[in-house]
Amino acid sequence: MRVGLLPASIALALTPVVAAAQDADTGAEATTLDRIEVTGSRIRQVDLETAAPVLSISRQDIEQQGFNSVADILQNISAVGSPAISRTSPLSSGEAVGGQYIDLRNLGANRTLILVNGKRLGITNDGLQDVASIPTAMVERIEVLKDGASTIYGSDAIAGVINIITRKNFEGAEANAYISQYDQGDGERQQYSFVVGQTGDRGSVTLGVEYTKEDPVWARDRWFSRNRFPTGEKSDPRPGGLSSISQYGTLYDAAGNAWTLIRDGQDRDASDFSNYRPYDPALDSTNPSLASTVYSGIERKSVFANASFDISENVRFESDVLFTDRDSFAQNAGYPLRSNAFDGITMSADSVYNPLPGQEVTYWRRGWEVPREVRNSLTTYRFTGSLIGAFEIGDKFWDWDAGYLYNQNKGTQISTGNFSLSAVGAAVGPSFINGQGVAQCGTAANPIPLGFGPGACTPWNPLVPDGVTGQGGLADQAVQDFLYLPGQALSETTTKSYFANLSGSLFSLPAGDVGLAVGVEHREESGYFSPDALAQTGTSTDLAAGPTGGGYKLDEVFAELLVPVLADMPFAQELNLSLASRYSDYDTFGDTINSKFGFTWKPIDSVLVRGTWSEGFRAPTVADLYGGISQSFEYYTDPCDTSFGSVGGSAACLADVPAGYRQPASDPDGLADGPGTQTPTPFLSGSNPNLSPETSESKTLGVVWSPGFAEGLNMSLDWWNIRIDNTIVADDPTTMLDDCYVRGITSRCQGPNTFTRDPITGEITSLSFGGRNAGFQETEGYDFDLNYKMDTSYGRFGLAWMTTYVSKNELKVDNLEGAPSQQNGFGGNFRVRSNASINWQMGDWSATWGMRYYSGVKESCYFDDRCSLPNYSAPETQGNITPLNELGSNTFHDLQVSWSAPWNATVAVGANNVFDHYAAPNYDQPNSGYSYYGGFDIGRMLYLKYQQRF
Repeated sequence: MRVGLLPASIALALTPVVAAAQDADTGAEATTLDRIEVTGSRIRQVDLETAAPVLSISRQDIEQQGFNSVADILQNISAVGSPAISRTSPLSSGEAVGGQYIDLRNLGANRTLILVNGKRLGITNDGLQDVASIPTAMVERIEVLKDGASTIYGSDAIAGVINIITRKNFEGAEANAYISQYDQGDGERQQYSFVVGQTGDRGSVTLGVEYTKEDPVWARDRWFSRNRFPTGEKSDPRPGGLSSISQYGTLYDAAGNAWTLIRDGQDRDASDFSNYRPYDPALDSTNPSLASTVYSGIERKSVFANASFDISENVRFESDVLFTDRDSFAQNAGYPLRSNAFDGITMSADSVYNPLPGQEVTYWRRGWEVPREVRNSLTTYRFTGSLIGAFEIGDKFWDWDAGYLYNQNKGTQISTGNFSLSAVGAAVGPSFINGQGVAQCGTAANPIPLGFGPGACTPWNPLVPDGVTGQGGLADQAVQDFLYLPGQALSETTTKSYFANLSGSLFSLPAGDVGLAVGVEHREESGYFSPDALAQTGTSTDLAAGPTGGGYKLDEVFAELLVPVLADMPFAQELNLSLASRYSDYDTFGDTINSKFGFTWKPIDSVLVRGTWSEGFRAPTVADLYGGISQSFEYYTDPCDTSFGSVGGSAACLADVPAGYRQPASDPDGLADGPGTQTPTPFLSGSNPNLSPETSESKTLGVVWSPGFAEGLNMSLDWWNIRIDNTIVADDPTTMLDDCYVRGITSRCQGPNTFTRDPITGEITSLSFGGRNAGFQETEGYDFDLNYKMDTSYGRFGLAWMTTYVSKNELKVDNLEGAPSQQNGFGGNFRVRSNASINWQMGDWSATWGMRYYSGVKESCYFDDRCSLPNYSAPETQGNITPLNELGSNTFHDLQVSWSAPWNATVAVGANNVFDHYAAPNYDQPNSGYSYYGGFDIGRMLYLKYQQRF
C-alpha cells in the first residue's frame, strides 16, 4: 500500500485486513490487501491516493488534544470557517440552537455534507447537521474531503464532506473521564464515556455511551462581554452600550419628559408623583449583559452501537444505531418593555398606581426580575441497516451493499421571561383598592377576580424598581405569575433513505484494473417547526413566528469510473483518470445532472500531482421553501446615519431621511452608539417557495512530495477554487440598506417587499427580508500541509502543520448587470488560518504542544482612535470612502502531557490557551452577541483526562 506519498494526516489510520498465504516458489508470505473505500470515491481500491485532498484525523490525534467533542476538534481545522450558530450568541432562537455545526471554506454549514460511516447525518429544517451528536468515544477517525462531491454524495457537498467513521470490531472495554474548567473558576466541563465490544467468528458488537455536561459562562465574568464597548481586559469600557429601558422603570408625561422614582433607600410610594425626579441616564440606565450568558450551557447523553453479522461466507449484515438527547441553556436580561411599542398596554388613567391621575401614562420597564431563558431539548434517533456482500466474476472482485437509513430529530424549545401582552394590558388597566385594602383590577362596580387563571387579573405597577416588594411591583410573585406565560415550540425532521451500490473491476489495462461504481438512492426529507399560539399570534413580547412545515422526495442514480492510463514508465510511475456523474430528480424543482473529473499523476516515486474539476448543487431546504414569517430584532447598520454611516449626508440618503439623521436605538438617548446596533422595531423574515437549487463549480490542483532524503517528511500544497451561482441568499438588513444607498441598486430601495421609513424622522418603520436566488459567491485559496516524524535517542518527535490561505472571497447578492460584487473579508472570514502541533513520545511519557493562528480582520470604525484605515474605499462602494479598522492576528497555544500507567491506563493533564490570550474587541460582533469573535477562546481552560482499558 503506497502511503509514503501521503502526509501523516492524510495517510489514513486504516488497518486493512490481510489474508496471508505461503508462496510456493519463494517460501515468502504474500499478503492480499482489502479494497478500501476512501471518502470522495465509491470505488474500493488498495491505493489510498486519490485525486482530491483528504485529511484524516485519527483516534490518536483526537486523544492528544484537549478538545472533548467532535465539533470542537473539527472547528480547529484550518479549512473550517466560523461556527454557524455560536454559543456566544444568547439571542439565537429556533430549533438549531444548542447544536454545533461545521462550515468548510466559510461557505455556510449547510454547504458542508456530514456523513457517519459514509451515510448522511440527519438535518434540521435549515439543513444544518449537528456533528456533536456523535459521541467522541466512538470515533475511530474523521476524514475531511476538501473538495466538492455532489456527484458522489448528492446535494449539500459543495464545500466538502466530513465523514465520521466509528469504531468497529472492538474487543474489550474502555472507560474515559474528562474534567476541565476555565481558570476563572467557571465553565466546568465533564465528559464520561464507556466503550465495550466483543468480536466472534461470525460477527461483532461495539457499544459506546457518553455523558457530557458543559456549564454556561456568564457575560458579567468576562471583560469583553461585561460591557458592549470594551477596550481591553483590565480597562474601562467606552461610553455607550447601556440601555435606557431599565429595571427601575421610567414614565413619560404628556410633554414627553422622562421621570423615574427616587431611590434613596426609603420605601417611596410609586403612585405619588412627588416621589419622582427627572430621568438621569447616568443613574437610571442598565447593562443587560450583567444578567446574560456569554457561553451557553449544554448537557448531552449519547448511545451509539455498531453490529455486524456474517449471514454467509459472502454476505454480511451491518447496522448502526444512535440515540442522543441534548439540552442547552442560554439567558438574556429580562425583556425591555416599551408601552408605546404595543397597542393597549399604556397605564390607564384609572389605574390605582398611576402617579399622574387623569391621563394615560407611557412607561418603559425591563423585566429584570424574570430574565429571558431559552431551553432547547433535542432527541435524535438514527438507524442504518445494510446487507453487504462480495463476489467474483473471473478474477475480478465486486462489492455490493443495499440498505436503509432512518434519522429523526425531535425538538422542544421552552422560553420564559416574555410578557403576555394581554395580561400586561389588563394589569395596567383600570384598578381600585378593594375592601381588604388590596389593589384589584376593574372597578368597584365591576371588579375582576384576583389571580392568574382564566378571567382573573393581578394589577401591576411597572414604575416600582427592582428589589422593592409590595405596591404591585414585579418582585411580587403574584404579579409574575399573571404577566408571564412560558413559550413553547416543537420541531421534528425526518430523513429516510433507501440505497444500493455496486463497485468492482471491469477489466484490466496494462496500467491496472478499470474500476466502476454505480448506485441508486431514494431519499425523503420532511420536517416542521411549530411555535405555540403566543408566538404565532404575536400576543407576547417573544418574537412572532409562523409555522414551518413541508418536505420533498428525490431519486438519484450515479456512476463513477477509475481508469489507470500509465504505470511504471519514465515520468509516469502512475497516471490515473477518474470520471463521475449523478442524475438527481426532485419533486420540488425538477432534475439536475452533475459531473466530476479527476486525475493523479506520479512522475517520480516521491511526487504526486493531483487535480479535480466538479459540478455541485444544493437543493433548497424545508425552511427555505416552507418556513413561516418570523420577527427578529436584528443588529444592523444604517449607512445614512450621519455619525457612523458610510454615506450619511449623501444625496441618496437625503432623499429619504432628514439632515443630521441618526439611527434609532433603545439606548438612553434613543440613538445608536455605533454600527451593528439592535433595532427597537422588529423586522420580518421569511421563506420563498419558488427557490431553485444553487449550482457550483469546484477546482483543485495540488502536489504531494515525500522526499527520499528525509524519511518521515511529507508535504502537500493544494490550490482550490469554488464558485456558487444562483446562490440562495439569506438576506440581512445591513446588506439591503447598503445595496440601496451605497451601491445604488434601486430595486433594493424602499418598497413593500423591502423597507419603509417614517416620512418625517427617517426611522425605519418596517423591513422584510428573506431567501432569494441571486448573484454568486466565489472563494479561492491554498492549503499547505506538512508532517514530519523523526526518531532520536531522546524520543520520537512529530510535527504536523496545516495552513489555509484564502486569496479570494467574493460575494454578489444581486443579478443586476454591471452591479459590483463585494469582498467578504470581514467578521470571521480570516485570510489565513494555521495550526501546528509538535509531539514527543518516549517510553510511557508523551507531550503535545499546539498552536492555532488566526490572521487579522477588518471591521467598521466605531471610534476615531480605532480607525486605522480612515480612507478605505473599494470597488463595491462606488468610490465612496468607508473607513475601516484593522484588527491584529491572534495565536492560541495548547499543551498536553500524558503518562501511560502500568495498570493499562493513561493519565493526561493539559491546558487550552495556555497563555490566557484574548483577542482585541471586535465591535462588529462576528458570530457573537458581544464585541468579540464567537470562535475564539474565552479564557485558559485547564483539564484532566483519564482512560482505563480493560
